[in-house]
Amino acid sequence: MERLRAIGLMSGTSMDGVDGAVVETDGVRIHAFGPSAFRAYEAAEREVLAAAQGLWPGQGNALPPAADVVLRAHEAVVAELPRSDVIGFHGQTVAHDPEQGRTHQIGDGDTLSLRAGCPVVWDFRTADMQSGGQGAPLAPVFHHACARWAGLTEPTVFLNLGGVGNVTLVDPGLEDPAVEGAVLAFDTGPANALVDDVVLRRTGEAFDRDGARAAQGTVHGNVLRGLPTGFLRRVPPKSLDRNDFHDLLEVVEQLSTADAVATLTAVTVETVAAAQMHFPKRPARWLVCGGGRRNRHMMAWLAARLKTDVEPVEVIGLDGDMLEAQAFAYLAVRVLNGLPTSFPGTTGAPLPVCGGQISGRQPA
Repeated sequence: MERLRAIGLMSGTSMDGVDGAVVETDGVRIHAFGPSAFRAYEAAEREVLAAAQGLWPGQGNALPPAADVVLRAHEAVVAELPRSDVIGFHGQTVAHDPEQGRTHQIGDGDTLSLRAGCPVVWDFRTADMQSGGQGAPLAPVFHHACARWAGLTEPTVFLNLGGVGNVTLVDPGLEDPAVEGAVLAFDTGPANALVDDVVLRRTGEAFDRDGARAAQGTVHGNVLRGLPTGFLRRVPPKSLDRNDFHDLLEVVEQLSTADAVATLTAVTVETVAAAQMHFPKRPARWLVCGGGRRNRHMMAWLAARLKTDVEPVEVIGLDGDMLEAQAFAYLAVRVLNGLPTSFPGTTGAPLPVCGGQISGRQPA
């Protein structure tokens, strides 16, 4: 299959901004990683996006201005990157309800394709959900490719600590990601979303830098004992909306800021640890991407709780800030080549699914 240069774009549930990254791939092998760019959302833009959270198409007046923010920010990132054969455009998730088989990402691929003068693959999740899958997570097939690119041979966990946490257990010894046992993935619980929300509301800062506030606080065990064990014990596939654990914010409302942040950080750690009950094989290592890997306190707690090395993905030569953007570059090329983007072991779709709309002309 033809090797293409692709731009991947990702705006995650943390709503901090838009990541863009270039990958050269044929949709199977990763041939090279290219440059990347980031465009932060301004405070006013984050407020616009926050107002759209939980809304479905046609609900209220908050969606059009949010869609405009998303499109302008993504255009700005594309302008910073080399011209490419295709763009993988995830959009901004504002609602996700796998139990009802629906998901909502704002961002118009047709308009982005016209403005960028390049084919755009977008709406990656709908086809999977229409086939009976959860529509998430979608990065696991890329994680499998990354493990093989890095020459790994033993079972490895990729842990993404963005707004929502998710794990991918890959066995790079199995060449085909569609083979049973090659990839298992699911959402674990909140990663940074709850901590970020508390810190922003109480201090005006966007996140708990280096875990400094958590390090000063005391974990309140009653909150941990009240975690939703039904979700944690549910056999994968399973995925979450950003707000699914938001009732915990009310539980910590009366705590000091340090204690609230420490307790919610512990929630992240405990929900990640609970994921192990679903692993059919013990991983040799945990590799972490997303903003949470910069939280030294969270990383230390994870290592202690998991009783193993927990390292940022940079130790194998990857970019933990750009891994999800790179994933959508890789997925875009898979869609162009008619390759599956999700599998029974990742989203629970009964069969592998190639999901994504294509807007604009095809690469020559």
